[in-house]
Amino acid sequence: MSNWKYINNVYLYDGTFHGFLTIVFITYLKKTLPLRIFTKSNYSPNFLDKELIIETDFKKSKRVLLGIEKNISYETLFNTYYSFLSNEAEKEIYLLKYLHSGFNFGSQINNKLFLPYVYKVINMKKRTFGEYHRLKGLLRFQEIHDNLYYSSIHPDNNIIEILGHHFIKRLPSQNFIIHDKKRNLCLLYNTKNYQIISSNEIEIPTISLEEQKYQELWKLFFKTISISQRKNTKCQMQHMPKKYWKDLVEKS
Repeated sequence: MSNWKYINNVYLYDGTFHGFLTIVFITYLKKTLPLRIFTKSNYSPNFLDKELIIETDFKKSKRVLLGIEKNISYETLFNTYYSFLSNEAEKEIYLLKYLHSGFNFGSQINNKLFLPYVYKVINMKKRTFGEYHRLKGLLRFQEIHDNLYYSSIHPDNNIIEILGHHFIKRLPSQNFIIHDKKRNLCLLYNTKNYQIISSNEIEIPTISLEEQKYQELWKLFFKTISISQRKNTKCQMQHMPKKYWKDLVEKS
């Protein structure tokens, strides 16, 4: 990284993974690193900034994808994708440095935790993957219409798509909606295809009468099997963090 030039530019992109990989391609060719990177929707104009809009180029992003897997490692590609889904404020800059160093060091880049940006990327990946793994078990579907199920989540990280992939594999013949209320996003799956849209574009109906009955039974069961004398809230929150309780039937 010592021969790289830092430029006083602010890069703006569409916020997608392919958009970010386009930035990786451009900066690698120019051997430059921008001052900051923002998504177009989250950027507040500043007269001191030199703005440069980077349009997503799928040919360039695919070349970077193949280059990471071939010249660094699949583990690095995995780390990059999960870190990109993180809610870390400056994730793009950390990832740029991580990948550019990766093209120099190869697969050994993931062992160089003494480099601050490598350490940061590994931790971003761990947090994102950990939340994804936790929500695979905590996500609750409820029937809102005949053969249509709905679930709401409030994740710290943008994991709606990877959660969708998990449940599409588990429930391939089930129509469902996963609603990320924190980002106002909905993943819609119709047993064939899925898409992610703004939750403002659809109206979600209330749960069915049958579902209400089952929820009441589940709450009664949850209350019945609990032993008040052995209640351990601290242990419960370790396995089922309190920030997720608002989306759990038994805790509503």
